[in-house]
Amino acid sequence: MRKPKNSPATGGNAHDTEALFYEALQSGDIDKLMACWADEDDILCVHPGGGRLLGPGAIRASFDAMFANGTIQAQPEKLRVIESMGASVHSVLERIEVLTEEGPRHAYVIATNVYQKTPQGWRMVAHHASPGTPREMQEILDAPQVLH
Repeated sequence: MRKPKNSPATGGNAHDTEALFYEALQSGDIDKLMACWADEDDILCVHPGGGRLLGPGAIRASFDAMFANGTIQAQPEKLRVIESMGASVHSVLERIEVLTEEGPRHAYVIATNVYQKTPQGWRMVAHHASPGTPREMQEILDAPQVLH
C-alpha cells in the first residue's frame, strides 16, 4: 500500500511543483524532491548521458547517489511551457554550477519536465535531461530543413 503524499505545491499548479523540484535539488532534500513526483510506477527520468530510469525506486536511488556528492546547484532558465487541461510540459535550460580545480564553472543542461494533474495536485511524471552548451542559451526560432 502506498502512503499518501502531502502536496508540495502551495499554489497548486505545475509552476509551483517545478519551483519546489529545483529547490529540492539545490538543498539536497530527497523527500521534498520525491514529493514532486507522481506516485506511479511508470514515471521516468533520464539524466544527461544516462539511461532511462523507470519508477520511483530507481529515480530516488539515482538522486540519492547524486546528493551523496553534494547538492545540485541547478538554476532553470529560458522556460517554455505547453499546457493542456491535465498536463504541462516545461522545456528549460538548466545552468548548473560545477566546482572545478579552477573554481566554480557553469555547465548547461537542456531538460524537459512533464507534469500531470493528479488527485494530489500537479506532479512530475517525466524529467528528461541532455547535456547542453552555452550556445543553447540562444533559441532557434526557424526550423531547419532536415529534422533527422
